[in-house]
Amino acid sequence: MTTMIRFSRTGAVLALAVLPFTAPWLPAAQAADTWPERPVRIVVPYGPGGAVDVATRKMAQMLSTQTGQTFVVENKPGATGTIGVSQVARATPDGYTLVANDTTYSLLPHIFKKLPFDPAQDLQPVSAFVFAPMGLAVSADSPYRTLGDLIAQGKAKPGLVTYGSGGPGTTPHFAAEGLAAATGAKFMHVPFKGAAEATQAVMGKTIDFQFASTTGIMGPVQGGQLRLLAVSGDKRLAVLPGVPTFAEAGVKDFGVVNWTGLWVPKGTPAEVSARLQREVAKAMASPEMKAFATKMGAEPRAADTTEFTRILADSNTMWGNVARTIGFDAK
Repeated sequence: MTTMIRFSRTGAVLALAVLPFTAPWLPAAQAADTWPERPVRIVVPYGPGGAVDVATRKMAQMLSTQTGQTFVVENKPGATGTIGVSQVARATPDGYTLVANDTTYSLLPHIFKKLPFDPAQDLQPVSAFVFAPMGLAVSADSPYRTLGDLIAQGKAKPGLVTYGSGGPGTTPHFAAEGLAAATGAKFMHVPFKGAAEATQAVMGKTIDFQFASTTGIMGPVQGGQLRLLAVSGDKRLAVLPGVPTFAEAGVKDFGVVNWTGLWVPKGTPAEVSARLQREVAKAMASPEMKAFATKMGAEPRAADTTEFTRILADSNTMWGNVARTIGFDAK
């Protein structure tokens, strides 16, 4: 509000009125220009070391450099990511609490009968980035030299071949069960607290294989501790030209691509979401992020809010079909 006083030529007060006035320093007007004014928290709803964590930490580093403000990553694992996501869904919608996730977010309505939040209403998608194929990894000296070897064993001795994931209902879990359904093999699922733990189990030969985004396992693959039998997508990775695609290895139409995305709580000022989207796009256009994504075997691009919303809808449909195919019992 502001006060307006009218004076006569002699200086006498003729009228005094209190009028509504929107100052340029109010939040709705200033958000895009001044955000962020304090550290921003990005919740990763999984343990450290997995694909979402790796990609998000690199993006947080870039956003900190670009904005001059700190972006802090906090790991809040549990319940297939729903613990961390629900915390952000209930957070103040001011742009200072974000959540990162991957395509597993689209799985949640198909693996839980009831969620502590509404995936379609309580959070607003902002941008997706680092689009990475899924790879099937075994230990470096695994007896399974090809994807065909592994599938053949899964058919001959159902349940003998084991695989790990970050838990029931995660993308790697559904990807492995989708592969089993497509080939007639049967594998035994061994759930872990996070994808990084599953990776350690593969390297330690506790389990036979793991499905994972290349972003999360490229380090041990290039370090010689893991070996990829196949990758999703329609072409081989430039950084690993010797690894066939699933189609080349005999399994067609296995095109699962994992991405990392950022969401904000519903009600976050549109100006803040738009600014964050621009900053993510700027980061992904930088030589540093392009090199990071390429090294991870990922596509170095960002999807804006419109495209990200479409990707989420398509992913929801795809995973719903997989859930029905494998007969997943939502809990």
